[in-house]
Amino acid sequence: MNSGFRSLSVVLLVGLLTGCHLVRSASKNVYLGERELAAAQKVKPNATPLEKALANSIEQTTKTLSYDPSYVKLDYPNGDVPIERGVCADVIVRAFRQGGVDLQKEVHEDMSKNFAKYPQKWGAKKPDKNIDHRRVPNLMTWFERQGKSLSLSKDGKSFLPGDVVSWELEDGRFHIGIVSQIKVKDTDRYAIVHNIGLGARLEDVLFEWKVIGHYRFFRLEGN
Repeated sequence: MNSGFRSLSVVLLVGLLTGCHLVRSASKNVYLGERELAAAQKVKPNATPLEKALANSIEQTTKTLSYDPSYVKLDYPNGDVPIERGVCADVIVRAFRQGGVDLQKEVHEDMSKNFAKYPQKWGAKKPDKNIDHRRVPNLMTWFERQGKSLSLSKDGKSFLPGDVVSWELEDGRFHIGIVSQIKVKDTDRYAIVHNIGLGARLEDVLFEWKVIGHYRFFRLEGN
């Protein structure tokens, strides 16, 4: 086996551990001008947790430039891999941290008390604070257990900025992203920030795959 094929095989194998997926999707990029990009990342002094999370998600598109599912021993709490890389779940974890919620800590604490309630995959015998929050099925379970699930809909207007969406991809694996505050031109839906192989990107992919989860943790005024 040549070294290039061996390296690709390792990346794909570790990708299975996170629940995210390494693919190159059809280009559905939503491009922002310099001023629009700067405004979307700006955090006002009195910003709400939702506004902070949204600003961070856009900022990630300028910093997280690759997909890397490698298992890494992390600090705890507030542990993270280097910002320039990560998986789909890291987009959610990073945005939520800026909104005041450390999903590494929240998921680990809940799994430590309720391990059997979480997906029994990956051969795990006990919680692992280095990887559990980076696995899509675990995030989905945590949101459900917090009572944050919403009914599924094919109506773009049902998905608001800050909502978390999970999908089942064509091959059966799961993916996750966050609804941005940026409207897709000439539509009734917002663009998604996600990382499906090329780093964190702002794309029109809400209905690109089968939606299997819709969660609202941060709420807009009046919602």
